[in-house]
Amino acid sequence: MKTNLLGFPRIGANRELKKSLEKYWNGSINVQELIQAGTIIREENWRTMQLSGIDLIPSNDFSFYDQVLDATMTYGCIPERYSEIKKDKSDLDLYFAMARGFQKDGYDVTAMEMTKWFDTNYHYIVPEFKKNQQFHLNSTKVITEYKEALSLGIRTKPVLISPFTYLYLGKEKEEGFHRLDLLESLLPVFYELLEQLYSAGAEYIQLDEPCLALNLKDKERNKLSDLYNSIALKFPHLKIILTNYFDCYGDNLETALQLPVHALHLDLVRCPLQLDDILESTLYTGEQILSLGVVDGRNIWRNNFDASLKLIDKAQQYLGKDKVWIASSCSFLHTPYDLAQENNEESLPKIVKQWMAFSKQKLRELAVLSQLASDIPTEEAAIELVKNRLLFIEKKNSELVHHAPTKQRVGSLTDAWSKRNNNFSIRQKKQKQDLNLPIFPTTTIGSFPQTQEVRSWRSRLKRNEITQKEYDDFIKRETENTIRFQEDIGLDVLVHGEFERNDMVEYFGERLKGFAFSAKGWVQSYGSRCVKPPIIYGDVHREVPMTVEWTSYAQSLTNQPVKGMLTGPVTILQWSFVRDDQPRYTTCKQIALAIRDEVMDLEKAGIKIIQIDEPAIREGLPLRQEYWNSYLDWAVECFRVASSGVEDSTQIHTHMCYSEFNDIIQNIADMDADVITIETSRSEMELLDAFVQFKYPNEIGPGVYDIHSSRVPDMKEMEQLLKKAAKLLPIDNLWVNPDCGLKTRDWPETKLALVNMVQVAKKMRVEY
Repeated sequence: MKTNLLGFPRIGANRELKKSLEKYWNGSINVQELIQAGTIIREENWRTMQLSGIDLIPSNDFSFYDQVLDATMTYGCIPERYSEIKKDKSDLDLYFAMARGFQKDGYDVTAMEMTKWFDTNYHYIVPEFKKNQQFHLNSTKVITEYKEALSLGIRTKPVLISPFTYLYLGKEKEEGFHRLDLLESLLPVFYELLEQLYSAGAEYIQLDEPCLALNLKDKERNKLSDLYNSIALKFPHLKIILTNYFDCYGDNLETALQLPVHALHLDLVRCPLQLDDILESTLYTGEQILSLGVVDGRNIWRNNFDASLKLIDKAQQYLGKDKVWIASSCSFLHTPYDLAQENNEESLPKIVKQWMAFSKQKLRELAVLSQLASDIPTEEAAIELVKNRLLFIEKKNSELVHHAPTKQRVGSLTDAWSKRNNNFSIRQKKQKQDLNLPIFPTTTIGSFPQTQEVRSWRSRLKRNEITQKEYDDFIKRETENTIRFQEDIGLDVLVHGEFERNDMVEYFGERLKGFAFSAKGWVQSYGSRCVKPPIIYGDVHREVPMTVEWTSYAQSLTNQPVKGMLTGPVTILQWSFVRDDQPRYTTCKQIALAIRDEVMDLEKAGIKIIQIDEPAIREGLPLRQEYWNSYLDWAVECFRVASSGVEDSTQIHTHMCYSEFNDIIQNIADMDADVITIETSRSEMELLDAFVQFKYPNEIGPGVYDIHSSRVPDMKEMEQLLKKAAKLLPIDNLWVNPDCGLKTRDWPETKLALVNMVQVAKKMRVEY
């Protein structure tokens, strides 16, 4: 049986892509050196997959920033505001300007909008469409990379985002049309691309169609059918692999089964029952090959060979071996590179490590499963199966996994744990009286720039080159400098800057039980931004306070309120690799109780404002609407368990970013945070519409500038956004803040932007 891989990590074994990108952006390397870095990563990936025995090796899964942005460049769908840059700069600089904005050499253009890729923590650049959008073949990247692999003796399977999914994920920038109406205009360019790939020798084409995991309308399904029928008619010799992932086909299954494609990919990790649905369907003729996604592309746990073989055998019995492929559930973009690089038993115990598999190890799992499913498995594969069985027995019974008091505490939760003493209107009066803040109060989302110096001191501490006291004294200096800066520019609610923290999830995971950590388990979040998710392997609980000392120190330096900064339970869950041996909501409740303990300790220490960030609430929403309510019920409950133990006078903030709120606005209101700060600048306050139409009762801080871009907006730009917000919301409920934390920014741009922001707020106070 063939092994089919949907995609491989593009950042390199040691984040070579990140490092090269950042060197290019700061001028340390030239464009040829950046392109060469990409070439080296691609060749290493292809060689690794080839040596591991993967039959269907992907190409065009590499990107210098984002695969959706690559498609935008390919189809020449360049927004008008980049026309001067397109004329004067290189294609690569145009590409990065669209992703990051560009403020240099007399240019000043904003970045394109960015949002989450389905229910992952990966961000894509949202395509922008006009009513009479014109497309042309602007980039031949996919063809170039196919030929590049071919020159190495490797015949790959080009990966393309389907034209349907590409349009579906975009946004109309004018009224009077629907973006899917552009399909007819896009198809000639798409056909030109397929023609060139076929001429270059491509046999298989992977068409990613993850929108099939969503609730599509009949009209949308009809457009999808028309697309694939036209491809089959025009390119009868191309073998199209229809690739859906992250959930079932659901009510789109009937459509999918009737499409004239060579193979149908199933994510059997997220939805194992869909195999039965297909095999039992009268619409499935057995003509389409089934690509069984049994090796998890979203998590780091070892594959349970027996469970996978059960599914593979079921498909084989029905179809025969030649009609079944063994595959990854989705691209390995979402998993780290190589577990063999992990050698620190202090942060990742050997017993936990043996339960895990990163991308390179998952390649091996695909190969072993293929051998085990053959008529005569190799002796080596049979031994691997025995070891695998013993491993799962050991894990199930391990004392490392289970903590009886935590299980008992979760079992004793009642409704009272998730309710504040009084409703918001009563709390708001008390908080306004105690905090005595002006209208349009200013604050930041939490973190301040983590400079190279800050990171180097942390590294020196890890290498025992400095003492804990020397490190703490340095962090105290950084914290005090930041407090003084905030006071000097006139911010109303301060933060301590989070210089002691490495990552908003990892920092808490290191202080909670039930977590382990990798040294090089990086995954791409967007562009050069990589995260190293903690690993939740056991019951989660808190033994000692995690943030009280540093927050209290910062508060001791000023008479102004300092926010306590915490990461919420749902976000810690979503942005970790989560144990798969119990329901996710059980793990989330364990985390919620740990955060609740921290909130109570901060309040006891005199902290009057506590922010519990939940940027991943929307991200965790199931893709199919029929599953929303059960998720939202426990997600909201977990936030409220974490936040509801405080007095009315303690103000609870939360923060969300890069999310569409319309569908869940009632649930956001049910979280009952006193203040919510949200990302709105890239959409020019468009995301506020949901809050306005719903008549959201609590206070809101819509971001007035984009922190994911290096450009510094002027006062006029911020003022326009804030005035737009003031027309939509009661000014007594309106806060002024950036879109997100400032950790990834440099100090000069941060200072300029915040000075502008504070001045705009002061101007608004006079006018209003």
